[in-house]
Amino acid sequence: MKQRVITAVCLLAVLAVVVWQIDTPILVIAVAFLSAVASIEIMKCANVQNTFIKVVGTAFSACFPFFASSEVLTPLVSADVWGNVIGFIPNIVYIIALCLVFLLAMLKGYAYTTFEDVAISIFASVIVPYGFSIFIRLRDMFDNEQFGIYLIFYALICALATDTGAQLTGMAIGKHKMSPNISPKKTVEGSIGGIVFSFILTAVALTIYNKVAIVPLDKSMATVLLVACVPVSVMSMMGDLSASVLKRNFGVKDFGKIFPGHGGVMDRMDSTLFTLPCTYVIALITKNIL
Repeated sequence: MKQRVITAVCLLAVLAVVVWQIDTPILVIAVAFLSAVASIEIMKCANVQNTFIKVVGTAFSACFPFFASSEVLTPLVSADVWGNVIGFIPNIVYIIALCLVFLLAMLKGYAYTTFEDVAISIFASVIVPYGFSIFIRLRDMFDNEQFGIYLIFYALICALATDTGAQLTGMAIGKHKMSPNISPKKTVEGSIGGIVFSFILTAVALTIYNKVAIVPLDKSMATVLLVACVPVSVMSMMGDLSASVLKRNFGVKDFGKIFPGHGGVMDRMDSTLFTLPCTYVIALITKNIL
């Protein structure tokens, strides 16, 4: 318990710095770090033996967030300059090139590299970093940067509140197992409690945002976000269960040990990697409304 508390305090301190500098390149550096570590964790758990694939995949995942927006390096590099750099070659070209490189590495190291290794490495090096890059995409996609930053917290709140509410409610009144073969401790009562807690916390966050924002949200937009937190919270639980399935398939208890007492990046961010894409979809829809 002491180790968990110390780690949590350190993480909160780092989070405070990132939030303080959220409109600077500090955010993309933090996201790149999380992407790289998450990629390493997945490939390690899957027992990928090909060192070349692991090194290239980790490097690719670390670079991925820097291509999320033309504003990632502002004010160090202007948005126009970086926009020209990342727009010179379509992103899909890099992804296709990575797939080809991995397949060639499989041919060269066929004795210890399987197609499953390649597929898992592509997932770890592309799909997961894309999920993390949504932090950047949300921040920079609106002229009203405050709203983009709020959506980042919206995704985080839905994940954290759902997990916390489900755990507390399950401990208090949980009786009916939700998915005993995947996660025996999760209950139907806990999942309902998680959604309710997420709804309440989202309502509080919306109220605070409207009091401090330069451009408050109108009632219709606030209602959309409040109602949408229910399916986003459900997806948060699906993310947690999906991570549990992966760990069972890999035969591991935790994805990593980078956070003593808390596991790895994927252990802490599994739910968020589901709430972020959902929030991004909401952002794309609301962008046409705002």
